[in-house]
This record gives sequence, C-alpha cells and structure tokens, in this order.
Amino acid sequence: MLRRVLIANRGEIAVRVLRSCQRLGIEAVLAASDADLDSVPARLSDAVIRLGPAAPGDSYLSVDAVIGAAVAAGADAIHPGYGFLSENPALARACAAAGIVFIGPSAGQLEAVGDKLTARRHATAAGLPVAEGGEVASPGDAVGLAAAIGFPVLVKAVGGGGGRGLRPVARPDALAGTVELAMAEAAAAFGDSRVYLERYLPSGRHVEVQLLGDGRTVIHLGDRDCSVQRRYQKLIEEAPAPLLGDELREAIRRSAVAFGEHLRYRGAGTVEFLVEPESDAFYFLEMNARIQVEHPVTEAVCGLDLVAEQIWIAEGNPLRIGQSAVTLAGHAIECRINAEDWTDGFRPTPGTVTTAAFPAGPGIRVDTHVQAGTTVPPWYDSLLAKLVVSGRDRAEALTRLRAALARCQIDGVPTTLGMHERVAAAPEFAVGGVDTAFLGRLLQPEPAAGGRRG
Repeated sequence: MLRRVLIANRGEIAVRVLRSCQRLGIEAVLAASDADLDSVPARLSDAVIRLGPAAPGDSYLSVDAVIGAAVAAGADAIHPGYGFLSENPALARACAAAGIVFIGPSAGQLEAVGDKLTARRHATAAGLPVAEGGEVASPGDAVGLAAAIGFPVLVKAVGGGGGRGLRPVARPDALAGTVELAMAEAAAAFGDSRVYLERYLPSGRHVEVQLLGDGRTVIHLGDRDCSVQRRYQKLIEEAPAPLLGDELREAIRRSAVAFGEHLRYRGAGTVEFLVEPESDAFYFLEMNARIQVEHPVTEAVCGLDLVAEQIWIAEGNPLRIGQSAVTLAGHAIECRINAEDWTDGFRPTPGTVTTAAFPAGPGIRVDTHVQAGTTVPPWYDSLLAKLVVSGRDRAEALTRLRAALARCQIDGVPTTLGMHERVAAAPEFAVGGVDTAFLGRLLQPEPAAGGRRG
C-alpha cells in the first residue's frame, strides 16, 4: 500500500491526481517549479517540494530533479501525469534504481511504444492493421518509398508525440525539402533525427481505445473519438465514438486489447487508430503509455477512477474487474479550454486570469487549476480547464455542452471558449462522426477577433 506519492507534474492533471490520492488516504506531495510554487495544485496538496527553475528542462523534464525531489520528500511512488516525463523510460529506470514505484508501465514497455517504428513492428506482430510506410534515412529514400505508397504522405518523427513532429506532403516536388526540415526539427525537439513515411488520410477519423492491464490481463474500457483537432492537437473528445458500426467498433477494441496483450501491458494506456470513413478500414497510429488528457470522458461512461486504477496496479495488484464486468453507459464530451487566441492561429496567450467562472450541475465536471489571479506562464502547455459533460445519450450530452459553455467565463487572457461554442453549434458536429479536417473547414474563413469570450 502506497502511503506518499510525489506528483511530478503541474496544472489540472496535478489537481486530478492529488484528489484521487487523497480519496485513497495517500499523502500527495507536489513537485513544483518556481513558477508553480503558489499555484492552485500547490495549495491543495499535502506538501510541496521545489523541483527547480521555471524552465521545463531544469524542472519537470529533469529526471535527476524529479528523483531528487521524491527522495527528499520520502515518497514511495511517483505519478508522472501526462506530458513531461510521463513516457520517458529513463524516469522509470531511475525509479527502479532508487527503490521508488513508478506509477506507469515498465521501462521496456515505454521503449516499445515510445519509438514509433518499434511500435509499428509490435503492432504488426500483434496482428494489427498498419498503414503503408517505413523508415527513411535520407530524402532520396523518401522519394522512392513515397512513389510506392502514393501521395499524399505523412512525414513523422520517430521520437515525436502529442501531435508534434508530423508534416503532410501532397506533392512529390515538396517531399525532399520537407524530409530535410523534419529531420532537423526532430533532432532539435526530440534528440532523434529519424523520420518515417506513412500513407496520409487527410479526412480520417481519430478513434482510440482505453486499456487497463496488470501485466497478465488486459481489458478495454471502450473507445473515444478525438477527431476535432488543430495541427494534430486534440481539442474535443467524446466517448463512445459516434457513428461507428458495431462490427467496426468491436474490431477496433479487439485490436487494442491484442496490442496490450502482446506487450503484457501494465497500467493505463491508450491505443490510437485512424479510421477511413469511406471503407471502414482502420490503421494503428500509436500507443500512449500513460493517462490521457481525455480520460474523464471514459470515466464518465464506465464509472471508474482511472488514476485510482493506476495506483492499484502500481501497488502490484491484479485488475479489480474483468472484461465481462465492464459496463459502459451514456455519452460524454470533453472540451479542452486553452489560453490561446483561436482567431489568430491559436497563438498562446500567457498572462493573468482575472475571472474564472465555471458551470456546475448534473452531468457537468470541470477539471481545472485556474481561478481569479492565476498566472498563465509562457513555459508550459496552455491548457486551462477541461469541461466535461455527460448524458444518457449524445443528444443530451450535446445539449448540456452548449448550455455549460454559455455559462463559462474566463477573463484576462484570450481563450478557446468561443471556438468550442462554434463547434458545438455546428450542424456537422451535431450529426457526429466528423473527421480530422472538420475544424479546418469550420474555421475558414476565420472570424474577426473581438468580444469578451475570446
């Protein structure tokens, strides 16, 4: 039984994790950078320990700093949240060396899915459909492979993640230059210049499956649709994925479980797929070996606390439930409210929040670290809050979403609230099953800036 957990993260996910810890009677110690020592998560935690300067490389991205904070705090476990070091095998190995429980999968499993080419090989070995593609060592290699695949193609960084390191190419004459640029950017961003090509589906749907595994048994907790994106970054997610045929849905879920079983996966993880709407074909994209930003929509339809399940598994316990005991009911939608000016290319907008008012009521959940006076620093992700609504069906959830968005107010920094209202009001979104190109279509031409809601 864990007694003290160091939360090596910040923002809303830090609040989310510490609340589960406290409900379980586990002391929650927050590791905070200088920018976050007086944050809402710091005030809510049982204790705070300084992690380092505001720059992520000196704090949240430093394995030595995180391990040092855990040792100083007397923590017997580290929860990495998402982002930062959550999928870094070096942290998992350092935890093992220090006798600290890493609340997540093993270092080997992180390595297996963190390298996108290795993940593709594992997916193939597990029998999952994988889009045509492969590694390219030079722009010349890319030209030959693209000719075999056919355009458009996607240039992807092997070490990328979270929507970063992706560049679509529609024409042969643009490929060599894009590959050169992608290699340079990948080396700078991920310390790994390797890239690969994959057949690109400009209008596919992004569907993913939530898994839980204990190293022996793997189950799924249903699927989610994350197709409302900008620049491959998710903005709205829902569970279950709307307008999927029963056979297709079951095939996607079976494939995700097969991948988890192949890895003997331990912890919470998500297997992501691209679905081709015209043919109902689907292809493995990647696995995120951590808790996802969008996990609340799964919690809303399955009734489980996924952070509590992560902790239970990390303590060495078998899964509490089998697949036959998983009950999925209702529908849930999540909006990521970011400090960004969506009328200006989603430009980040750091500053100070002067008003933060969120709705409450049946079927409404708000995960946030923001209140009046909160400073939004320039060094980190721009996520301010997640508005999650649920209902007996998608129609009820969508009605609640529109009403809840109208009752949100964040002043002091431009936000994406207005964009979410526009999506929620769109007839195409109301029907459901939009593709990843939907938001681009909806926002063209972009509206003029103005109005208090951003």
